[in-house]
Amino acid sequence: MDAFWEWFRWLYEATGIKLTIFYDGFDRQRFVWGFLTSIRLMAICLVASVVIGIVGAWLQGSRVKPVRWLLQGYIEFFRNTPPLIQLYFFYFALGAVLSIASPTGLRVPLVGSFTWAAVGLSLYAGAFNIEIFRAGIEAVPRTTIEAAEALGYTRLRAFIHILLPLAFRISLPALNNNLVNLIKTTTIAYAIAVPEMLYVANQIWSDEVNVPEMMNVLLIVYVGLVGLLVSVMSRWERAMRIPGYSV
Repeated sequence: MDAFWEWFRWLYEATGIKLTIFYDGFDRQRFVWGFLTSIRLMAICLVASVVIGIVGAWLQGSRVKPVRWLLQGYIEFFRNTPPLIQLYFFYFALGAVLSIASPTGLRVPLVGSFTWAAVGLSLYAGAFNIEIFRAGIEAVPRTTIEAAEALGYTRLRAFIHILLPLAFRISLPALNNNLVNLIKTTTIAYAIAVPEMLYVANQIWSDEVNVPEMMNVLLIVYVGLVGLLVSVMSRWERAMRIPGYSV
């Protein structure tokens, strides 16, 4: 393995291509930590946004008008404002409110930047997922719902056992697009000092003055991550395809 890392040192000496994340142990450790932080942020946001979408789609059918109004307000707010502004709002506005005094007298935030990024990005993507699942639910024939009611299903049981499985399959293509967009949007967590890949790469190229190399590394890594998600979602979509709803 040492010979593998040293090859990149030779590459730098021979060509000037400075990939210190391979032959410098400190830079390599920093980048790996940033990569793992990005993966953790992506995983949390993907799962949380889908859960928000499912719960929100269920609440859209609520018979309580204030619930529907609040939900619509949430959707409109997060769909019609830039995600970066949303992160700033959570981190700087709410973060300043949710703070306590430390023994030294300084105000210390109760919620860290990573948590705010996970919350903000999950809510952002979740707003789109609600509409995606709503469209899927509306595509399910009304007769299917009536049949469930005739069999004695409650609204919740019909949603969980009948509506959601059918709507989920119909919604997969649009959901796939939104989750891919979410993966790419996680890079804006850099703006509130979350130590993810872009943030760490910025530190490395500031120290080593190897901006072109690090930008190419980031491009390759994100293309790989997005390609992996697209491949998994496409396989899942084909496996769950409903005859008559897709070609």
